[in-house]
Amino acid sequence: MLWVKTFHIVFVVSWFAGLFYLPRIFVNLAEETDPSARARLLGMAQRLLRFVTPIACLALAMGFWLWMIYGIGRGPGSGWMHAKLVLVALLVGYHYICGQLLAGFAAGRNRYSHRWYRWFNEIPVLLLLGIVALVVVKPF
Repeated sequence: MLWVKTFHIVFVVSWFAGLFYLPRIFVNLAEETDPSARARLLGMAQRLLRFVTPIACLALAMGFWLWMIYGIGRGPGSGWMHAKLVLVALLVGYHYICGQLLAGFAAGRNRYSHRWYRWFNEIPVLLLLGIVALVVVKPF
């Protein structure tokens, strides 16, 4: 079980690292006017999303394994796990939205300003705070 926990934590950290950096690339893409720099940033974002998506799947698989096979977060007093799963679902949605925004950039259809992306970039920070607090404190 400790190896599964270890891999789950490593994959979660890696997933969040990608979700912290991808919207920062979006900020730069929203500001960039030079076509060659824009193409380079777009390529970086596409490669990052292709890299972080399988990592997200592995993080989810390891978490599911811990939950269903080892029973972590099951039984009485596991309200924290239900709340955590809601936040994880929101994180998956955020990841999906990042993919949609990137597709919009690739098609030349960006609808948002660099300021909007700066605020959008804060969402995973709040989700991480909530998820870690629920796992460590287990308030309910």
